[in-house]
Amino acid sequence: MNRTTVLQIGPLMPTLEAALREQHEVLTAQAPSAAAPLADMADAARVLAVVTSAPVGVPAAWLAQLPALRVISSFGVGLDQLPLDAARARGLPVAYTPDVLNDCVADLAFGLLIDGARRIAAADRFVRRGDWLQGRFPLTTRVSGKRLGIVGLGRIGQAVARRAAGFDMDIAYTNRGTADGVPWRFEPSLQALALWADFLVLTVAGGAGTRHLVNAEVLRALGPKGLLVNVARGSVVDQAALIASLQNGELGGAALDVFDDEPRVPAELLVMEQVVLAPHMASGTHDTRQAMADLCLANLRAGLTGEPLPAGAV
Repeated sequence: MNRTTVLQIGPLMPTLEAALREQHEVLTAQAPSAAAPLADMADAARVLAVVTSAPVGVPAAWLAQLPALRVISSFGVGLDQLPLDAARARGLPVAYTPDVLNDCVADLAFGLLIDGARRIAAADRFVRRGDWLQGRFPLTTRVSGKRLGIVGLGRIGQAVARRAAGFDMDIAYTNRGTADGVPWRFEPSLQALALWADFLVLTVAGGAGTRHLVNAEVLRALGPKGLLVNVARGSVVDQAALIASLQNGELGGAALDVFDDEPRVPAELLVMEQVVLAPHMASGTHDTRQAMADLCLANLRAGLTGEPLPAGAV
């Protein structure tokens, strides 16, 4: 039986890699540099599909070396590392894995918000150090009934808003335009949203269009009592401005799952008690990662057979 040749770029979760090897002839390539060509690969002309992940992606220059390519199937929801324009020019479908991770990402976003406001991780360190023996932990910030601003009201942003509604929060959002069928207030100005909000949650897509969307002015508007929560992409926030605003007290705190140069986190953030740090784990549950793997494989099968992609083509 002839096995379809698939190119896997970078590491994937073990169950997904095992399924690929069981169903296909798998060639592997390391996580690429955008400027580097695909390494010499005698079988490249036989590759019918590429399977990658959102952080790794595919350099557009590699597509020319894959003349038989039928589909790109990506594990994750980020699109900024995928060659969308080059793929469209060739009529190649590019698949990803939306929806199945909405709840887990929203859960973590809200968990980070609660931790950042109530300082749960800092309180844990306080107890473990024995500091409670010397005095009480400082007062923290209430979550219920506060004002929540959401930047990017897509699937995940709406899931965050639904959770916030359970905490009786006043909710507003900014987006490229108003979202259909939602009860929350649209604020066209990000700076105005930050000025109004107690908590600002980022669930916007990454990429060149949102790079440093949250800059020094936005952070200053959020203010010395405000909390920034980022489960989007590190590039959405001007990281240098974030560090400066936290150091000088212009921003009250931050709860971050993503960073500019992962897994390297700036030393300045590591020592700040008003900052909660997570290792890009928002979709990192057994349930969600398996659902993502299943959808990645379903997209791959559909792309190879010319059927509609279960998650839709980008």
